Amino acid sequence: MGVSAVELTLASPATGPVERVWYSPDGAQLLARTAAGKVFSTTDYETWKPAEPVTEGPLFTIAANRLPEAGARLVAAGANPQRVYALGRHLFRSEDGGRSWTNLTQYRSDSVVGIGQHSLAVSPVDPDQLVLANDFGVWRSADGGLSWAGLNQFLPNLAIHRIVSTPTGTAGTRVEADGFGLLELPPGGSVWFRSDDGILNTETALRRQYSSATRAEITAFATSGSTVYAGSADGRLWVSLDSGQTFRLSRTETAGPVERIFSDPTESRVALVALGGNGPHVLRTTSSGSLWDDLSGNLPNVAAHGVAADRAAGAVYVATDRGVFLTHTDLENATLPVGDWSSLTDTLPAAAAMDVRLDPAGVQLYIALDGYGIYAAPAPHRMRNFRIVSAADFSARPAAPGSLLSVIGGRVNAARGGNLNYPVLSASETESQIQVPFEAVGPNVALSLQTVAGPVTLGLPVQSVSPAVFVGSDGVPMLYDADTGLALDARNPAHSNGRIQILATGLGRVRPDWPTNMQAPLENPPAVIAAVRVYLDGAPLQVTRATLAPGYIGFYLIEAQLPMITNLGTSELHLTAEGQESNRVQIVTEP
Repeated sequence: MGVSAVELTLASPATGPVERVWYSPDGAQLLARTAAGKVFSTTDYETWKPAEPVTEGPLFTIAANRLPEAGARLVAAGANPQRVYALGRHLFRSEDGGRSWTNLTQYRSDSVVGIGQHSLAVSPVDPDQLVLANDFGVWRSADGGLSWAGLNQFLPNLAIHRIVSTPTGTAGTRVEADGFGLLELPPGGSVWFRSDDGILNTETALRRQYSSATRAEITAFATSGSTVYAGSADGRLWVSLDSGQTFRLSRTETAGPVERIFSDPTESRVALVALGGNGPHVLRTTSSGSLWDDLSGNLPNVAAHGVAADRAAGAVYVATDRGVFLTHTDLENATLPVGDWSSLTDTLPAAAAMDVRLDPAGVQLYIALDGYGIYAAPAPHRMRNFRIVSAADFSARPAAPGSLLSVIGGRVNAARGGNLNYPVLSASETESQIQVPFEAVGPNVALSLQTVAGPVTLGLPVQSVSPAVFVGSDGVPMLYDADTGLALDARNPAHSNGRIQILATGLGRVRPDWPTNMQAPLENPPAVIAAVRVYLDGAPLQVTRATLAPGYIGFYLIEAQLPMITNLGTSELHLTAEGQESNRVQIVTEP
């Protein structure tokens, strides 16, 4: 997802600190050593790969008549003894041995590459080729420092240590990263942005409160309802049943630090703990902390940093220094043994996994790899348990007549419920898509699925409407310019007074009646019976069309008129039908 760089309004996106840069003797290869001690190399100033331990370029001690700022360090520049560089808060160059200096990175009162310069490399074949390492990554100038561009977008140097939340509605993936605090990758975005909604401050305050109540250094906590689980730096665990007002010591054994706690959001008695150190690495309770059992099994004896689970499926994921592992166990009954752990990250870069998280539907798995950022993929455990979600946004919402559903877990050959066939539109080994008949009625349907694993029956809530805007795998909603047909995104924003088209599902019956499992006609498609409204940042828009989407099955096309827009930016858009709200999505607009 995205890259390992952060937008800080510098010359280019930034990343974590880099301590040293140097060229190979022939100038064909640039090497960089990060603050974590990892060495990477590039030959094209774009792609980086881990480098074998190599000898760093020499550091020369030189003198100058004066320094451009106190504490600046001098760097030689090839064969010209009069050209000297100085590294301080900024980068400076002198052409007269240090008698006078030019600031190469200052813009107004700031630096175009960020402050805290650590190292400068001058190409041995071109003295105007400069590469600078600082607190915000690696920066290159091809014109002697007159202009700068970052080399950070694919440098694996973003130290994400926690996944705060997965994409929901208009919000993207949010993480906590060393040196940056809370970062967000917007839906469809390619770089991270700083975000501040107060969540980290709230967590810090709660950690202090729980540390005071337990008289311990609390390193992780999790809540479910009024139950709070808290873990300390020495491996002890506490449980509160009154929202953190009082705690009881639940586990007295000391070991490595408690790195992360997972508490089941709907069953507070179930929790999992990830620990560092050399003792147990994964603990489980199904009794609100009355008993804890060790699930470490055949896990490598390395630190565990994150843990996530799907209780209903009995799937447990753990992030460790050796990557992410999966096991299946009963999260309702602690007396049953845990299965073997299997590695999931053999095809990913060889890096420590700092956290792991499932989306609310338990469909997507998110992994934080040290330096490399976030990776997302379909959660492998979903192959063991069938579940039904909206095909629009993979949320667990009620179905509506005519809507599209995704059956996660495997190939569905046929589906039937309430004496009606639910046509299978597509099927693969991991997921199938079905359409709800226009004749379906609720409130509940026992949906019988014929699968490759045998018959499966699932309960399906059905209501007259259940609107949802389609969202792509990158989190970008399916919104279009009504005049050009082009997709709307950050590169092609919606315009003031323009018309937009929204692809949705779950809008219910249409007039005239239309057969299930048949493409809507290209001309005069049936209209939605329910009253559909569109809202932009809470303000209603004029809806000019609400029909089946021409040429599609299960898709609806909503057209709305935008108002006068005065500023470039992002807005929140959602639909309603018969008072039922859709998911909230993000739209970029400009005057």
